Amino acid sequence: MSSIPKNTKANVIPCLRYRDAPAAIDWLCNNLGFERQLVIPNEDGSIAHAQLGYGNGMVMLSSIFDTEFGRLMREPAQIGGGVTQCSYLVVNDADLVYGRVLESGVKVEMDIKDEDYGGRGFTCRDPEGHLWSVGTYDPFA
Repeated sequence: MSSIPKNTKANVIPCLRYRDAPAAIDWLCNNLGFERQLVIPNEDGSIAHAQLGYGNGMVMLSSIFDTEFGRLMREPAQIGGGVTQCSYLVVNDADLVYGRVLESGVKVEMDIKDEDYGGRGFTCRDPEGHLWSVGTYDPFA
């Protein structure tokens, strides 16, 4: 095992930006099952930093800001809806999450199905176009 990763709860943490970060936080929590661990709002209502827990993992996110780091990233809407990465969420019941996602009205890109490699899952976009794959396949099992 490499000595580079720190022995901590999770070693890979996706970082996202949103035009309406408060709404994104609500959607991620209400539909995909994230939990607010830390949310630091700015006076104008934008989000300076947020940490949303998900089992033993998390995502960090913020509002879009014109900063050195912010200028390195593009949002799906800025590049014709394209994305260069996707997070996969391991869930107990993909059909339950699928139902929540459908009710929220976002676009489902790949309908729910049983996968040849095991597990059941689907892929959707959040309200700002970020891609999420959700399924029961556990690569650690």
